[in-house]
Amino acid sequence: MSHNHLGNKIRYYRLGRPFVSRTTEIRIGGASGYWGESDMAVPQFLAEGGLDYIVFDYLAEITMSILARQRAKDSEKGFAADFVSAVLAPNLAQIAAQRVRVISNAGGVNPAACGRAVEALVARLGLDLKVAVITGDDLLERAGDLAALGPQDMFSGADFPDPERLASINAYLGAFPIAAALADGADIVITGRCVDSAVTLGACIHAFGWAPDQLDCLAGGSLAGHILECGPQATGGNFTDWHRVADTLDEVGYPIAEIRPDGSFTCTKPVGTGGEVSVGTVGEQMLYEIGDPAAYWLPDVCCDFTGVTLQATGPDRVEVRGARGRPAPETLKVCATWEDGWRAGAVSFFYGESAAAKARAFGESVLRRARARLRGLNAPDFTETLIELIGDESEYGAFAVAPDSRSVAVKIAARHDQARAAGLLLREMSGHGLAAPPGLSGFAGARAKPSPVLSLFSFLIPKQQVGVCVSMAGRDRQIPPGPRPPAAPAPPSISAGAAPVPVAAGDRDGTDRVTVPLIRLAWARSGDKGNKANIGILPRHKAYAPWIWAALSDDVIRARFAHFLQGDVARFYLPGTGAMNILLDQVLGGGGVASLRNDPQGKGYSQIVLQIPVSIPEHLLEAD
Repeated sequence: MSHNHLGNKIRYYRLGRPFVSRTTEIRIGGASGYWGESDMAVPQFLAEGGLDYIVFDYLAEITMSILARQRAKDSEKGFAADFVSAVLAPNLAQIAAQRVRVISNAGGVNPAACGRAVEALVARLGLDLKVAVITGDDLLERAGDLAALGPQDMFSGADFPDPERLASINAYLGAFPIAAALADGADIVITGRCVDSAVTLGACIHAFGWAPDQLDCLAGGSLAGHILECGPQATGGNFTDWHRVADTLDEVGYPIAEIRPDGSFTCTKPVGTGGEVSVGTVGEQMLYEIGDPAAYWLPDVCCDFTGVTLQATGPDRVEVRGARGRPAPETLKVCATWEDGWRAGAVSFFYGESAAAKARAFGESVLRRARARLRGLNAPDFTETLIELIGDESEYGAFAVAPDSRSVAVKIAARHDQARAAGLLLREMSGHGLAAPPGLSGFAGARAKPSPVLSLFSFLIPKQQVGVCVSMAGRDRQIPPGPRPPAAPAPPSISAGAAPVPVAAGDRDGTDRVTVPLIRLAWARSGDKGNKANIGILPRHKAYAPWIWAALSDDVIRARFAHFLQGDVARFYLPGTGAMNILLDQVLGGGGVASLRNDPQGKGYSQIVLQIPVSIPEHLLEAD
């Protein structure tokens, strides 16, 4: 077992194993960020040793709808089966030997079936482990009653979907039910839909005995969970300075949080693994998809990350402090997915002379052909179409590789209420090959097929209307889904947050300025929130913050994304790190599988802003 992490911890021995006192700190490893994640994390953690918990996050809105379709076909499906077969099966004996507790939302839309599968594995291996299952988040059977209440989408204001077209309805549960399961003696906790960070916060609440009114602690534990919830995104994955870790990402280490009773923590990774843990990697993940950093709403606490500080305390060790909490909301967020027609699309390539013009002409010709076929069938037109060129400076400058690019990708996509009609697009795209402009190419294989569009509908429901049950060893226990808010002023509504840092008056004349791309001054990470894109900008030195803020004005951001942006731009400032968070509304074409865009989750949007020029005093760069 590696001992580099022991520090000032006090260790005791009980039943032949070391464990960390509840009053010192706990070590939690984040092993999964999505369904389909590599299964390499758990062996790393077991080789490292000394962990108290391993947590897994598998779920996203689209994942829930896919799992719901599985359950509809087979009542024993609807959960992340590979959690049992690929993760636990080869490692569970060693997990038990090290007395590491496991918390996972692998239950998806069928946590009870997942629990039964895990219990069967435990029995087959002859282990003495208690499995707890948390249910209550699944509200699909109440679809009619919910529709009668007439909720509107909390972002778009749209009406509730037709209940007959709903695929899933799940409330986002918090961490206190998980803590209750651990208090009952569970070794493995299986949940359905909970907020991603709850698997970590639940362990903290149990280990440290945090009460619902210890808001700063809850916010700190939630931030630790937020850092862990995307696995190696905190240890070098999707990192702006990718070149620093490129040669080691095949063996990237998964993140470990060493969390203390006050909610502060240190982020690290197993010794000898690839990637890195630095202020840049941890800071990028802190800003990832948080919206208003002063009002990051969770079922157990409203988090304020604006005053968080990050400090490197050694190789691959970053200390995180300063999260603050406000009272939890009285509601839970609920996300429903519903069948919203069909979409179809495929990608081809053109290279050589006038590649972009040829690609555009090809796409327009394919759509004209497909529309002619629809008219011949007396079918309605497509509800949405998109021709997207990647690599064409004149069309999508933000994505271009060079102004005179001789190779472009053209994606042609469309939506329709009927699968057959959507499939006509693919048929005509494939059948148009011999009548296309020269230079058409592509990777040969089976023709793409239409896929269902699953749109997202989000709304709020009072906590008391959601019943949560913890089941273990044949015993069911009803518990509240989250804490009742303590008597305190309600948190402010989402707003623009702190005012920007003013540029020093002595530097305003510009006589000592140089202009450099933003990437020289900052790290960046982006992601999605439904149809919103979130771009976090973390300065490499806090002194750069006012100059970055001045350069990345609302107008500059709006112009940079003019080819997609249909909504507003909001900017937020985080004085603890000098970071800024940018929120773009109505920019993802509906987001997720409802979108025809090449990047429907905005994962590459940070790469677009990193080339924005920033004017900054030369002496600041000289001091770097």
